[in-house]
Amino acid sequence: MSTEQVSDLIDPRPARRLDVPFQGFVVDMVSDEVDLGEAGGIVRREYVDHPGAVVVVALNDDGEVLLLRQYRHPVGAFLWEAPAGLLDLDGEDPHVAAARELAEEADMTAKSWDVLLDLLPTPGGSNEAVRVYLARDLTPVPDDELHTREAEEADMVVAPVPLEEAAALALAGKLHNAATIAGVLAAAIGRASDWETLRPVDSPWEYRKN
Repeated sequence: MSTEQVSDLIDPRPARRLDVPFQGFVVDMVSDEVDLGEAGGIVRREYVDHPGAVVVVALNDDGEVLLLRQYRHPVGAFLWEAPAGLLDLDGEDPHVAAARELAEEADMTAKSWDVLLDLLPTPGGSNEAVRVYLARDLTPVPDDELHTREAEEADMVVAPVPLEEAAALALAGKLHNAATIAGVLAAAIGRASDWETLRPVDSPWEYRKN
C-alpha cells in the first residue's frame, strides 16, 4: 500500500439509536446498535456525544507559546494547556470561537490565524472533534475589555514558554493534555518547514458536528 492511500475516510456503518443513558449539561452518553457487515456482525456501542472543541496555539513575536495552568477535576491535576473551548453554540464559526477563547483565557487577540491540525482525541469512546489553530501577531486585550474568569478559570496562570522548550516538555512527559501536545509539536514541525504545513482558517472540517 502506498502512502497516498493512507488517509482517514468518513464511511459510517448503518446504525440505530438504542438509548441515551445519560444527558448532561455539555455531553450525552448514547448507545447505538451498529451493523458492521458480514464479518463484524451487529454490535452495541456506547460513547460520549460531544459538541466538539477548538484549541489555540498562540505564538508571540519572541517565539513563545502561551500555556495556561488550569485544574482538571476528572484527572485531579493542574495541567498546562493551550487556550481552548467548546463548540457549544450551534452554527458558530470555529475560528470565531477560537478567537473568543484566546481573549477570555489568555487576554490576547491575534491578527494572523491558520489551521494547524484536526484531531479526534478519543474516537473509540467519543465523537469529539477538535480543530487546533495557530494564532500569531498577538496583541493584549484592552483593560476595560478583559474577561472575568470564574470557577476553574478564576485562578488560571498564563505563562509564555519558548516553542522548542514546550515541545521538549511534551516529549519528556511534563505536559499531558493531548490537544496541547499535538498542537505544540505541530507548531514546532511547521516552523521548521517555514510554515508550509499550515492551512487556511476556512479549510474544510468534515468531522465537525456543530
